[in-house]
Amino acid sequence: MSIPREAKMNVLSFLFLVSMVAKSSQLTCQDNLRRPENTDISVECGTSSISLAILICPVVYTGYNESLLFLNRIFNNPECQGTLDESTNQPVVRFTFPINMTNACGSTFLTTSAAGTGIFADFSNIQTVNISGVVHSHDPTTGIVTYNAELKYYYSCAYPLEYLINNTQVDVSASSIAVRDNNGSFISTLSMELFSDVNYTTPLVIPQLGLELRTNVYVQVQAANLTAQYHVLMDRCYASISPQPANSTFFNLFVSCSKDQMTTMHENGDSHHARFSFPAFRFVEQQNQTMSTYYLHCITRLCEVSTCNDFKQCNNRRRRDVRSTGVSEATTLSSLPIVTRNENSLTSKEDGMIFSHSM
Repeated sequence: MSIPREAKMNVLSFLFLVSMVAKSSQLTCQDNLRRPENTDISVECGTSSISLAILICPVVYTGYNESLLFLNRIFNNPECQGTLDESTNQPVVRFTFPINMTNACGSTFLTTSAAGTGIFADFSNIQTVNISGVVHSHDPTTGIVTYNAELKYYYSCAYPLEYLINNTQVDVSASSIAVRDNNGSFISTLSMELFSDVNYTTPLVIPQLGLELRTNVYVQVQAANLTAQYHVLMDRCYASISPQPANSTFFNLFVSCSKDQMTTMHENGDSHHARFSFPAFRFVEQQNQTMSTYYLHCITRLCEVSTCNDFKQCNNRRRRDVRSTGVSEATTLSSLPIVTRNENSLTSKEDGMIFSHSM
C-alpha cells in the first residue's frame, strides 16, 4: 500500500522539526521541561533598547527551539532573531532591539496623551509612548495539519515622556537622579548642571558667601543614553524657597512660551540637552537674612523629533501665572541650595569698601 503524498510531507516535516529540536539537546532541560506559562518571558525596558528573555525549555517541550522564534514574524532579519544563553540557572533565548521606529523589529509605537495632574497640572498634553509586539513561533510543518501549538510571547514597555528634574547638587559639575516607573525607564538618568559661562564648559561653584546678585547662571538639562528618536524639551523651570515646593513660595523662570523677561532661552527641544540662563536674584521675603536661598526645578518633556516643534506652540499648554502659592506635591530629592548675597549685607571689610564706593 502506497503512502499518500501529503502524509509523506507531514512525516518529513515532523522529522525536520525533530532534527531542529535535537540541536537543543545540549540544554539542561531534563528537569525543566513543561508546558509554557505566561511568566516565561521577562522584559527589560532600557533607555535606548528593549531586551526580552524567554525560557527555552518550555519552548523545547512544545516542539521548537531558539531558531524557530521570531520577533513580530520577521524571518529575514538576523537582528530580529534570538540568541541562546545557557549561562543562567534556566537557559533563555534573548532578543534585543533598538527603540527606534525604523528598526525596532516590527514593534508597534503608540503615543497617547492626557491632561496633566499634580505637578504637571499646568500642561494639557502629557504623553506616554507604549512599545509593544509579539515573539512568534514558526512552525516548519508544510502539510495540511500540524501537531505543534503556536507560541506567542507578548511584550510591552510604557515610557512616560514628562519628568520633574530637581537640582540636587549645585556646587559640583553635575547631579543625576534615576527616573523609573512601574514598566521600566525610558531615561535611566536625567541630569541638571549649572555653569558659569555661556559655552557651558565651566561648572558653577557657589561661593561660601553666596552668588552676587545678577550673576549669570547657565542651566543645562541633559538626557543620557537617550535614543535618537527623542529630544529634550523643558516645559517649565522654576525656583522655590523649599526643596520640595509644596506650600512654598516659587518663581517661574519660564512656562512653555511664557518666560520671565530676565530669562534667556539658548536651546530647547532641538537635541539631547536644553539650555537657558538667568541672572541670580533673591526672594523678597528673605530680605532680612544674610543670604537668599532657593532651589531650582525643571519639568522636562521628551518629545519625538518630528513633533517637538508642535510642543513649542503656546496653544498646547496652559500658562501658570507667577505667584506665591503652593504647588502640587511631587516626589523629589533633597536638594542643595542656590545661595545669593543680599545687597545690604556687609560680610567683610572689602565688601564694605566696594559697597561704599558704589554709593
